[in-house]
Amino acid sequence: MNKTELIDAMAADAGITKAAAKKALESFLGNVEGSLKKGGRVSLVGFGSWAVSRREARDGRNPQTGKTIKIAAKNVVKFKAGAELAKAVN
Repeated sequence: MNKTELIDAMAADAGITKAAAKKALESFLGNVEGSLKKGGRVSLVGFGSWAVSRREARDGRNPQTGKTIKIAAKNVVKFKAGAELAKAVN
């Protein structure tokens, strides 16, 4: 499912226009992004949670040449599925 299909499904399920569903989805995504940028955590009980984790610098290997390269440190977003979501997909 892509963003357009999700907007269509949200509009149909909620009985709202596609424009309203798009606005709601963009608001949700913007608020999740904003919270994660501040170092916060977003948790939806039963669905899952997003958090920012620090990945330290490390040595890697170029698969084409085999040469060792330095991989820079960076922040990464991690998602952990909630119990209900995990149960639904299994």
